[in-house]
Amino acid sequence: MRIIPFFLLILSAFSAVAKVDSLYLFAYGTAKNDYHNGLHYAWSQDQENWIPIGPEYSFLRSDYGRWGSQKKMYHPYLFRSEGGNWHCVWSLNEEDGAIGFASSADLVYWGRQFYPVLSPGKAISKPVLTSKGVYWTTNDHNLYFSEGSAPHFGATKKVETILDLRQERTVMGMKELGTVHKISRAEWEKLVDAFRIAEAKRVQNEERIGVASDRFKGPMKVSIHPDWNKGKAISDMLIGVFFEDINYAADGGLYAELIQNRDFEYRPSDKEDRDPSWNAKKAWNADGLTFTIDSVRPIHKNNAPYAKLQVNRVGGRLINEGFGGIVLKKGEKYLFSAKVRSSTAGRVKVRLVNEQGDVLAEGVSENANKEWKTLKLTLSALENSSNARLELIPLKAGRWDLDMISLFPEKTFKGHGLREDLAQAIADLKPKFVRFPGGCVAHGDGINNIYRWENTIGPWEERKPLRNLWGYHQTMGLGYFEYFQFCEDIGAEPVPVVAAGVPCQNSAHHGCDIGGQQGGIPMEHMDEYVQSILNLIEYANGAINTPYGKKRAEAGHPEPFGLKYLGIGNEDLITDIFEERFRLIYNAVKAKYPDIILIGTVGPFNEGTDYVEGWKLADQMKLEIVDEHYYQTPGWYLNNQHFYDSYDRKGAKVYLGEYAAHIPGRHNNLETALSEALHLINVERNADVVHMTSYAPLLAKEGYTQWNPDLIYFNNTEVKPTVGYEVQKLFGQNSGTKYYPLAISGAFDVRKLAASLVADQDNLILKIVNLHPIEADVDLSWIKHAEVEKTVFSGDLDDKTVKPVSSISEVPSKLAPYSLTILKFKNK
Repeated sequence: MRIIPFFLLILSAFSAVAKVDSLYLFAYGTAKNDYHNGLHYAWSQDQENWIPIGPEYSFLRSDYGRWGSQKKMYHPYLFRSEGGNWHCVWSLNEEDGAIGFASSADLVYWGRQFYPVLSPGKAISKPVLTSKGVYWTTNDHNLYFSEGSAPHFGATKKVETILDLRQERTVMGMKELGTVHKISRAEWEKLVDAFRIAEAKRVQNEERIGVASDRFKGPMKVSIHPDWNKGKAISDMLIGVFFEDINYAADGGLYAELIQNRDFEYRPSDKEDRDPSWNAKKAWNADGLTFTIDSVRPIHKNNAPYAKLQVNRVGGRLINEGFGGIVLKKGEKYLFSAKVRSSTAGRVKVRLVNEQGDVLAEGVSENANKEWKTLKLTLSALENSSNARLELIPLKAGRWDLDMISLFPEKTFKGHGLREDLAQAIADLKPKFVRFPGGCVAHGDGINNIYRWENTIGPWEERKPLRNLWGYHQTMGLGYFEYFQFCEDIGAEPVPVVAAGVPCQNSAHHGCDIGGQQGGIPMEHMDEYVQSILNLIEYANGAINTPYGKKRAEAGHPEPFGLKYLGIGNEDLITDIFEERFRLIYNAVKAKYPDIILIGTVGPFNEGTDYVEGWKLADQMKLEIVDEHYYQTPGWYLNNQHFYDSYDRKGAKVYLGEYAAHIPGRHNNLETALSEALHLINVERNADVVHMTSYAPLLAKEGYTQWNPDLIYFNNTEVKPTVGYEVQKLFGQNSGTKYYPLAISGAFDVRKLAASLVADQDNLILKIVNLHPIEADVDLSWIKHAEVEKTVFSGDLDDKTVKPVSSISEVPSKLAPYSLTILKFKNK
């Protein structure tokens, strides 16, 4: 028996609808998928036979809660106001005492969501409608709405008549509870069309690049010719990188510190799972002495905990395992330092030993004092080791206090404290900019976890460590000074991102009545927060006679860093709470620093409410750039090559701040890399409106990864660039400032071959992506050079290790299957 897909059954039912002027709509929610599936619709002509518009298809989902697991919608109520707009109200959960509310003109596009708190910390019962226009009531509050605005509280009064409009209907054999409405045929058709479009998109997105080669009998002929009369200037900032401290990208990664938990600041609250081993002693252990944690008379209030050692007999050791072992290279030097306080004013022996206990490096410090003193040593490794340990041996009995225990390789990138091979891998991308510090890290998990830049500068002991949103710890050793310095070292523009006065939309409560960005910085504290952002700009650009310019000079950089860009917000819900704070920050920065280019945000997706509302706000405020994010399948990139063609050239420019191709299993291979190359080809065509792009995430430490795929994987000894990295590198090293349109013709699948032609000061650079499984004959007769610099990146689609091959050769007449080909030649 052939099973007919549900989609076809629905379409056949749609086609059987009589030519009637109106139908009935049933709006309901279900408990399926633990209440995550949102608002559903079913329709009927007779109120007896109800047909769902898509099985569990969601026309509205709740945006409130922690990540995906808590974004639930209970008991949705749909009703229509006298003005004709539709409104939906629902329970968020059974703990927060708040509800969700959204409005729509057409039942398809839903505007901003609001989350009024009715009974803080108490469960809210199911919603009810009343005869007096009140749509939610509790014991002591009545909540009203007016057209086009957020719901608001009315005066407390007795509600005499409560009308529960929910009704039970049977949909696909299941009894559901919801509300019934009469709608016009035109409204019904719009809902049907919305489902059809969504289903078509789903099918397109599932398409994969690989197809059977026998479908292409060949020969495949392609002709590519430029139109020299229609060249246009394009962004010279197109390819950059985005650094976020995810996947242990900073401590234990790019930051070259070899000692884990050097400040004894690890806390169980760093981790959501409250791992009992994750505490102030993490990565440390003691042998032959008493090791406790104390905080009396610390070095600085921002780093109160320190190690307290009681030495009764000389020979006891305090041991640190590093980040899964300490890597040593024979003959190289390592810089040890520690803050030490001793009751006996003795010395400390410092050793690096291997797994067998063999001493690989050793030294003895100068005498400690009875007050905090910095002790320093330079150690030389006698042998290689990938799993060494640090041992500290106090040489006198008594009490010893230690903090900020550090070990750095003498060789770091440009001598500025970053791991040399990882930093070089980033530099090799030739990024035009570096975005920092996030991502979700920038706006944090709750307002007390917002990344505050001023806590990341100055001496280590004055920096304020922070719980990492991704479930570990940030020493802030790689802070804003190191970030600005790294940008300068690799010739990239810094693009710092600050929270827009709200934490991550996925935040927990952390002391607020309500979670998410609804628990934003109170407006009475926003002036202080705005001043902090202004101080950041002064730190980057101010003269040394300014308060924060002086701090920069004291750190060793008297000249300004020349900051030009500043991002405000990251993937935020575009709500009234967000907009109020965003406008405040934007206006204050523009008033004091009108030349700083400010980057707004349009949410986490390339469609939907936040995308639409974000662009509306950008147009209203005439923003210069907005930050778009999307992670898509190869099928999406294949079928959306004209995504930016229709963007308004007079509106805000686009910073594509986070993107990547995702396939089942979430790994990198040639298919994902070529999908990203295809997208960059089409972004280059639109680089008059797409100003900047950055793949995300950038770094991931093997064994400590929260997100896949990533651009560069690494462990303590190796850097492992992916095939996606090779694409970013090829585009970064072959960028241009002028674009020439191309006429591409021939016998091929037009979606699977794309090309762009750009020019830099000296060269023309032609990039061609061929996603066909067979070789193509290509006509490039307009290139008159006898030889060109040719780079070919090609292989099997599941290849995870393929590398580009470059050579000086004749102008090619063939394009390899599944390939990116780049030709560079003098611009004559």
